[in-house]
Amino acid sequence: MNAKRINKVLVANRGEIAVRIIKTLRRLHIASVAVFADNDAEALHRRLADEAYPLGEGMLKDTYLNIQKIIDAALDSGADAIHPGYGFLSENPELAEACASNNLIFIGPDAEVIRLMGNKIAARNIAIKEGIPVTFGLTGSKEEILMQSSKMPYPVLIKAAAGGGGKGMHIVWRKEDLQEELERASREAEKYFADGTVFVEQYIENPRHIEVQVLADHHGNIIHLHERECTIQRRYQKIIEESPSPTLTEEKRQQMLETAVKLCKAIGYRNAGTVEFLVDKDLNFYFLEINTRIQVEHPVTEMRTGIDIVEEQIRIARGKEMGWTQDMIQPQGHAIELRIYAENPENGFLPTPGKVTAYHEPQIRGARVDSSIDGPCTISEAYDPMIAKLVCHAKNRQSALETAQRALKEFIIQGLTTNKAYLWEVIKNADFVENRIDTGFCASHQDGLLKALNDSRDNLNANDIAASFLMFDCCKRQFEHHTENVWEEIGYWRFHMQLTVDVEGNKVPVCINDAGAGRIKGMMGEAPFKVEFIRYENNQMKIMLNGRAETVYCSVNEEQKTIVNFHGLNFTCFRTDQLNDTLDYACKETVNDKSKLVSPMPGKVVKINVKEGDEVDEGMIMMVVEAMKMENNIVAAGKAKVKRIFVEEGQMVDNKLQLLELES
Repeated sequence: MNAKRINKVLVANRGEIAVRIIKTLRRLHIASVAVFADNDAEALHRRLADEAYPLGEGMLKDTYLNIQKIIDAALDSGADAIHPGYGFLSENPELAEACASNNLIFIGPDAEVIRLMGNKIAARNIAIKEGIPVTFGLTGSKEEILMQSSKMPYPVLIKAAAGGGGKGMHIVWRKEDLQEELERASREAEKYFADGTVFVEQYIENPRHIEVQVLADHHGNIIHLHERECTIQRRYQKIIEESPSPTLTEEKRQQMLETAVKLCKAIGYRNAGTVEFLVDKDLNFYFLEINTRIQVEHPVTEMRTGIDIVEEQIRIARGKEMGWTQDMIQPQGHAIELRIYAENPENGFLPTPGKVTAYHEPQIRGARVDSSIDGPCTISEAYDPMIAKLVCHAKNRQSALETAQRALKEFIIQGLTTNKAYLWEVIKNADFVENRIDTGFCASHQDGLLKALNDSRDNLNANDIAASFLMFDCCKRQFEHHTENVWEEIGYWRFHMQLTVDVEGNKVPVCINDAGAGRIKGMMGEAPFKVEFIRYENNQMKIMLNGRAETVYCSVNEEQKTIVNFHGLNFTCFRTDQLNDTLDYACKETVNDKSKLVSPMPGKVVKINVKEGDEVDEGMIMMVVEAMKMENNIVAAGKAKVKRIFVEEGQMVDNKLQLLELES
């Protein structure tokens, strides 16, 4: 295959993966072209690219999933190639075919391989033919699966044949629930992958999830870049990955690596790909699927091997031989990746779209951040809630975990709820540290992890947080608007010598008895305090607090409350002696009234299972609201009657709009 020129690449994606690809293109002196929907007009990937083309507004099918718009942008920009990233169109053979029809290079596998491996049923059949172990399963129409279901031992796992990322995946514990879950999984699969085909396979209890990164060129060379452990998951999506796997013996590792390469050779694979396996308690492994794209967790492998996988993808797409042979791959140390999402672990990991008011990445040796943002911005409910990936590398697993803990503490994201503190508790958990894990780890440890998270917050001194808040509150006009020194303004303290600071609901009484240029002294309850201002820049405030040097991050949210990041944790603070007309408690009152149900987040009503006058029982799913690619069930808390329904299917709702009203 003759080498082709690639001078300009269109990145058919958004978010952190688009940013990550653009950075490699820049290093290689290859021009980059971004595409963006209207609600991404200020997105980082658009700002970083050399050129950017609008995709307009509308649903995903009208923007990032619109192949013709992507091709038109590539042709108009004069791009030589398209890199699809992951998600969206990355595993759509039609994009690869459209590239070929328009003399554009597709940076990924051939369309035939994408189509073949994109169907999990076909991939299973090839693995079986090659003698690679798979779990027992059933395929066919929903009706055929139901007819054969008596053969299956429960629990079973339903999967979307064309799916990935946990979409359309459901565990079924009882035969009685199979039909309903098949329909639900098929509906999700149709929505996310335009293919409602599903299959059922034996569910391996307490499994581990391990995958192998491969690279293959057009000259017959196929190598592996070793394995990644991806066992820590929530809602069937990975949140922590590491390499090497702390689970495998060296013998099993070699077997798995050789199996991955064997399968890729059998299908004539080209470019970067990932072969995924399930591993049971006896270290037997079973083929799951081949992902025909770059993976979210690819930086884990890059940190250990020193190989830029995107660069190799481009090299292979040009038709050149890889710059590496198997003997040259000598991984070093241990790497761990933590996915940081805009979501609330204390509320079922529901997405939390909204405004980021302060953002600061850790500056620690061995820590890498791949992020979709670089400062204050809005995280849209229209897309996946992942904000960034923190990847830490060190000489061994223990050192990598210690680096990750320090980096998480210094990673500042304010304005919305994230899973950052939750990840901190996971990697400190004794079972995780000792590798006593499986894919159900988050579910089985949830109560303990949330308790540990709350204990970490409770162990911090509310007085210290309140003092930090007061310093910022007193000086923020000077910080943000360069006004005169607030300490010299007549009246600021005149009527407020007695203050009350609310720290996450904890009322802290304050009595100021001395205030001067950049200092406050007084009492908090029975305890004296003194805080002195040192420096403030980009939301970072350095102070002396009771004689200790402290660095805190402060920003103001949409409710005009101050978020104080103290020792790595965010606390919402405000003065209760000041009136605040912007506070809105209607949502909380509505949520607490079980007769009036609101959406748990902004989203779209995709299914209504009841009508006015219906009687419902506890646990019945009355409505389904989709947000940030997740379906969320609106469930009855007890026996009741549906009095009124205020929405209809397809309607967009926010988390203050009442969905329905029940009566006892």
